[in-house]
Amino acid sequence: MNFLSLIGIETKKIHRSCILWILLVATVILWLPSIFNAHLNFEMQAEGISPEHNFFIQGFLGMAWFMYPASMVVSTVLLNQTERSNNGILKMLALPLSTVKFCLAKFIVLLFLAAVQILMTIGMYFISAVIVTRTQNYAFLLSPIFVFREAALIYLSSIPMLAFFYMLPVCIQTPIFSVGIGLASIVPSVLMINTRAWFLYPMSYPFYYITSEYGKLAFRLDTFNVALVPWLPVATVLTLVCMTASCFRFGRLKS
Repeated sequence: MNFLSLIGIETKKIHRSCILWILLVATVILWLPSIFNAHLNFEMQAEGISPEHNFFIQGFLGMAWFMYPASMVVSTVLLNQTERSNNGILKMLALPLSTVKFCLAKFIVLLFLAAVQILMTIGMYFISAVIVTRTQNYAFLLSPIFVFREAALIYLSSIPMLAFFYMLPVCIQTPIFSVGIGLASIVPSVLMINTRAWFLYPMSYPFYYITSEYGKLAFRLDTFNVALVPWLPVATVLTLVCMTASCFRFGRLKS
């Protein structure tokens, strides 16, 4: 069985779970406050940002700081739990399959789920922007090129974070502990982005990036500048360390 076949098998498993519905509900909930409080975007013009850009940024700030990471924490645990029913992990590992390939296939599926939620967020942004454009009689829609570019960079910046979240349920057998640690690790992101060592904390990457973009759009606000060095080298090392630990421990603690 080749690697693509393994990915196909793992993808079929998520159709029998509630993961996609969880991601959809979380995304809808995220944008409801933005719709109900659309009038507040006009108050931010004093900070040098247009209402339409503020509407976009505020929604994606909430997504990047908590909703997206929290959804991924839950998704990693649910992906892990699909193997525990009926001793599915034992059946899979009894086959002549490489545990490394099996581990990497599940991580690829997690990356797919992350991309799906990002796309859901984009879709909900456009739906919300259309709604508030009509209710506020002001054009809130931004260029799709701008929106997709920002969303893609948030997604890419989150890969080290996803690798860490994936490692947790692989190395920690008790789901409640892995969920608890994952969710608890999200909260310090607000503090970490204000330190010089923010690049050592992968859970802060998406939030740091979108906050830096906020500063570019609101020229009267001082935020952060994204320096690719040492960010990219450190992010690469952290991702490799997390994935190496996951591949080494995969299947060893499950029963």
